[in-house]
Amino acid sequence: MRMLAALLCLAVGTGSQLVFATDAPSASAKKEQGHAVFKRWCEPCHGRATYLPATAGLAIKYQGKLPAALEDRKDLTVEAVKTFVRHGAFSMPPFRKTEVSDADLDTLAAYLAGKPGR
Repeated sequence: MRMLAALLCLAVGTGSQLVFATDAPSASAKKEQGHAVFKRWCEPCHGRATYLPATAGLAIKYQGKLPAALEDRKDLTVEAVKTFVRHGAFSMPPFRKTEVSDADLDTLAAYLAGKPGR
């Protein structure tokens, strides 16, 4: 008990923050977060509607060999998603960290790559 009190005093006295372990988000919560990032940043061009510019372009490119809508793809990797988001491709612009944070990009990449809970 004295040790805990001493640690608390030390942490408060130095301005440090105590960090307590919490439960990690569940797979379904991560999926929801990834979907929310997708809806905000990707769906306007890459959604399932065939008239959306990126979906229409990928439909022409793949000619039915792969799904044009990103959410329907099974071959995307975390690394590929991160590369396309940060560097862009063809008419797709790159997204800066001030637009899509690294944490949001991790969640998005996991969502589109089918990990976790997809």
